[in-house]
Amino acid sequence: MLTFKALGALLGYPEQDLIDALPELERVIQTEGLLSRREQSAVGALIAELRAGELMSAQERYVALFDRSRALSLHLFEHVHGESRDRGQAMVDLNKLYRSHGFTLAGNELPDFLPAVLEYLSYRPLEEARALLADTGHILQALGGRLAQRASAYSGVLAALTTLAGEKPAFEAASGEAADDEEAAALDETWAEPPAFGECSSGKQGGAQIASIQFHPKRTAR
Repeated sequence: MLTFKALGALLGYPEQDLIDALPELERVIQTEGLLSRREQSAVGALIAELRAGELMSAQERYVALFDRSRALSLHLFEHVHGESRDRGQAMVDLNKLYRSHGFTLAGNELPDFLPAVLEYLSYRPLEEARALLADTGHILQALGGRLAQRASAYSGVLAALTTLAGEKPAFEAASGEAADDEEAAALDETWAEPPAFGECSSGKQGGAQIASIQFHPKRTAR
């Protein structure tokens, strides 16, 4: 389902191609109907913010949120293993899962980067995608809550993902100016989370171009 890929694209670093694709992202989310109207509205707040603002401002806001705070890292295993050796093995196992379905990561992106995970899920059957996403539900809840505390419109995307993972968001999606540096520092005091991906992190498996491709799907011979 392309909704997973669309939500992943919205969590990517804002480039002009993302801004240009916003109408298509919005169309996909509305057409597929995986999200309720309330969830679509929350995601729409981020789309509107990206559409109306200056690109440089959007990029600065993104870096301040996701690149400068471990508590908001979009690399899922950061919230599970930190910098321990276990994280490396979890990366290997997740890559094996991708390859087992004919996908190879493009570029230098790490396999646990949430937008990349979501793109992979967009190629899988819906029930399977929901099941794998459910293994990260506690992380999605934590990320969404922290973004909501910062009054960030990105919290709407995390609220949608939390719902797709089969959980009710324990936070209210927000939009508006981010919290100041002192508030953000206080919010980052506790960030570690319990394991994600369930058995998958142990190496076991429990239409439209709308964003830059994170994966190279393997072509099958005819």
